[in-house]
Formats: sequence, structure tokens, C-alpha cells
Amino acid sequence: MAAAAAGGCRGGVSLCLATAGGVKALALSAFTLAWTHSIAKVEWQEDWHVTPAGLELAQARVKGTGPGMEPPPEARLVDGWFQWRPQRAPMREVVLGNSGEAGEWRLCHDGTCRTLSEIVGHPIGANVTTMKICNDP
Repeated sequence: MAAAAAGGCRGGVSLCLATAGGVKALALSAFTLAWTHSIAKVEWQEDWHVTPAGLELAQARVKGTGPGMEPPPEARLVDGWFQWRPQRAPMREVVLGNSGEAGEWRLCHDGTCRTLSEIVGHPIGANVTTMKICNDP
């Protein structure tokens, strides 16, 4: 995750992770958010773009199905993953909860995945993390 440096990101938009312990800015324009469903233990992944308009969800993937987590009708099975392109407007922020039952959210960039605790430098536990764009002055 070499391109996801900490601190201010001069000259544009970056991703900010706000936790109970503070805010961490990451200099990246695209990333994958990955997690394991707490009950079904099924892998999920979402590809995001960081843009001046907000966080744009480009693609979603799920490794299987289960009650309450069925892929939408337009999803296609590709290499063992149900994949689809969600149709939604860019979001100013995305709030990530953590039940503590399935491990942590993972952020992947340039072929490397790290837990949010690793990225922010302290355990997050079951606390909420907010992802949002951060504009540098």
C-alpha cells in the first residue's frame, strides 16, 4: 500500500478514514473495500473511486449468497464471484460498522490489503469508521 501514504494529500482529493482515534488521509484515487459477512462468512468486495464529487462505488462482488445478502438480478457469475455495477450517485461519506464477529474491514490498493486498524495505527474494535473524501487546502 505504498501509494496510500499518511498525512495530507497536497493538490487534490484523497480518502479520509475517521475513527474514534482521529483521521487518517490516504493518497489514493481508487481502492477495494473487502470484508467477510458476519453470519454467512462469505467474502464481499467493492471497488471505489475517490473523486471531487464524492466516493463512487464502481463495482461490487460477492463470493456466494445467503439470507439477506442475495446479489441483484443483474449480477453475473465471473470466476466464482457474483459481480455487478451498482447504480448510485457519489456519496460524501460511507459509515462502516463492525460487529466484531467476522474480522475487520480491509482496504486493498496496488495488490496489498490491510485492515483498517493496520492503516490507522491503532485497534478499531467494534467502533464506527467513516470513509469520506478530504480536500486539502
